Amino acid sequence: MFQPIPVFVGLRYSLAREHGFFVSFITWVSLLGVAVGVWALITVLSIMNGFETDLRTRLLSVSADAIVVTPEGDAIADGARLLAELQGSPGLVGAAPYLDTDAMISRTPEMSGSVVRGVDPALEPRVSGIADSLHGGKLEDLQPGSDRIILGQILAYQLQAVVGDTVTVMIPSGGDATAGGPTELVPRLRQFQVVGIFDAGVQEQDSALALVNLADAENLRGLRGPTGIRLKFDDVLNAPTLSRDIASRLPKGFEVRDWTQENAAYFRAIKIEKSMTGLLLMLIVAVAVFNIVATLVMVVNDKRTDIAILRTLGLSPRGVLVVFLTQGLIIGWIGTAVGVGLGVATALKVDVIVPFIEHLFHFHIMDPDVYYVEGIPSEMHPHDVILIGVAALCLTFVATIYPALRAFKTAPAEALRYD
Repeated sequence: MFQPIPVFVGLRYSLAREHGFFVSFITWVSLLGVAVGVWALITVLSIMNGFETDLRTRLLSVSADAIVVTPEGDAIADGARLLAELQGSPGLVGAAPYLDTDAMISRTPEMSGSVVRGVDPALEPRVSGIADSLHGGKLEDLQPGSDRIILGQILAYQLQAVVGDTVTVMIPSGGDATAGGPTELVPRLRQFQVVGIFDAGVQEQDSALALVNLADAENLRGLRGPTGIRLKFDDVLNAPTLSRDIASRLPKGFEVRDWTQENAAYFRAIKIEKSMTGLLLMLIVAVAVFNIVATLVMVVNDKRTDIAILRTLGLSPRGVLVVFLTQGLIIGWIGTAVGVGLGVATALKVDVIVPFIEHLFHFHIMDPDVYYVEGIPSEMHPHDVILIGVAALCLTFVATIYPALRAFKTAPAEALRYD
């Protein structure tokens, strides 16, 4: 028998098989509940992390890590000089000018709203992966003065346009003021030939974005110069810090907005979903914790005579407290360890487990005809695993306090009165 005595007795109570069937059943249910809760939490949060990373990758395949613009959205008169000033900034690996214009694109009889983006075909690959998303055609086809356009896949479908077709781009333009009335908006029209279609995998981009040469976009808008500079960093997750550093280097009249600001709604929604999902799944652990309380209360009532004998043999009330704390923590620790092991294994092997389940039951969890993703991504973060494990251990520790205090307050004389 090893020391300390209370821990030894607590381990004996935990491992003994002399409990009634009901007490043993609840003990195993409690342990299983903790394990399942931790397992589910680690697996689901890893999958949501994977979806978040996948969404970020898809968004940034067309968008930039950050943009430099004027507060009013005016054209940058000397864009080449600004690009030169940005060279050598810490963490910056690419910069390219752009010009966005809200427009209507039509191909009789279809019409759709869109954002026509003017880009520099030579510099654009430095800041986005749009070239890798092209199906037919290439960025180099967008030559100055060629009036050529590349459409998003969904936008092309809505217009029923294919490579080689001609579409009409219409933007509003200020006209002359009427007598006694406001200024009329006169539409400005220009025809473009479709030379490519891209599939970025993000509905917002694929359904509303069209690319033209920067010079053609300037002529369409009647501007001289881009409306902003798109930036690419070596560490996308460090974009907010690097953006602030670049903003401090720029002349007055410019501001820098990073991708976390431009796409804040997407990632705020994911954060809320992760928090609510984690809270709901933690209820599984909470139910298991209540079972631990019930189990230990029944064990305390069952062991009143043993407690009294231990007290008469010299075990202090604090020792009795440790006995039942040990018993409850054993259930929590084993359940947490099993749950963490299963959760980590599942999160690391989602790409194997999901296809096996789909093959076994003959269905698609994420049907590629409905969703942009063909599989379920998973990205396990060690700090999530640690946080979940610690939270489960803390909850199980709290669950042992009340039953242990009941044992602590057991009076030996009362317990042995009828024995």
